Amino acid sequence: MSNYLAKPKLTPRGGVLVFHAWWGLNASFKGLCDRLADEGFLALAPDLYQGKIATTIPEAKKLRTKMKRDIVSSEILQAVEHLCAQAAIQGQPIGVIGFSLGAYWALWLAEQKPEVIAATVLFYGSRGGKYTGKSSAFLGHFAEADQYVAESGRKKLEKSLKAAGHEVAFHVYPGSGHWFFENDRPAFNPEAAALAWDRTLAFLNAHL
Repeated sequence: MSNYLAKPKLTPRGGVLVFHAWWGLNASFKGLCDRLADEGFLALAPDLYQGKIATTIPEAKKLRTKMKRDIVSSEILQAVEHLCAQAAIQGQPIGVIGFSLGAYWALWLAEQKPEVIAATVLFYGSRGGKYTGKSSAFLGHFAEADQYVAESGRKKLEKSLKAAGHEVAFHVYPGSGHWFFENDRPAFNPEAAALAWDRTLAFLNAHL
């Protein structure tokens, strides 16, 4: 599989996986890795579509339906191993940031590898689960008007995480819609994106 790895100029303060939305590993998500590297993090984004990119919702839906769960889960676990094997962060817990579809897989990974994931950041995505493992804290960024993530699903996830004893902070951004963080989408909301970025950096710095 193809990965995008962004390295900081100095010794990394921690490692972060970035899981793209259903558009694929496009320039926006690669740019996010570069921004994380500028802040001192070693950032790795696995390409869950093997090089394919969608620019429209119908194209994205088509790519998503072609995903094979066993293949994607295996590729994600390989990405974890690859990031954790980097000499600069070897032996340290890592963080994960997921967007929409990627947020689902970030939650899956936090449940599968609780001993490795110390910080999980969700952008407008949810998933059911028990999340009874140790370690990860959770930060969630959600849109006020979201046709893909129901308010009930967000609240259920928050309740489940807190019941399992995790540190949880979920934020809903007024006037925002799904994909509000992505600067190549019509829904991009600069103010909400800037605040979510500041909160994400503070969160990663606190837990990695």
